[in-house]
Amino acid sequence: MPFAACFATTTMSANIAALESFFRRILRITVTDGRVFIGSFAGTDKPLNILLVNTEEFRIGPDENPDGRFVGQIMVPWHLVVKVELYREDTNGLEALEYNDEDRYT
Repeated sequence: MPFAACFATTTMSANIAALESFFRRILRITVTDGRVFIGSFAGTDKPLNILLVNTEEFRIGPDENPDGRFVGQIMVPWHLVVKVELYREDTNGLEALEYNDEDRYT
């Protein structure tokens, strides 16, 4: 196996393992129009759209409902995602996940 193919397989395995560690964890996703979705990560599809379950939608603004609304199961298109944050129980807060578009294709 050529070195490049071996490296790509190792990188892909590490990325998949990292993604699998997020299953059933609470994510907060901000999209381009300013909406925020908070729900449990259920997976992705091939183009990396994000699937959330038990999700609530929040619109940020002075005239918006601060309590949000329950939307259930949703799929967030990858191209609308501005920021993804992971709730970490050890810090009782949110931590922004770093997103590097170049990593998407490795």
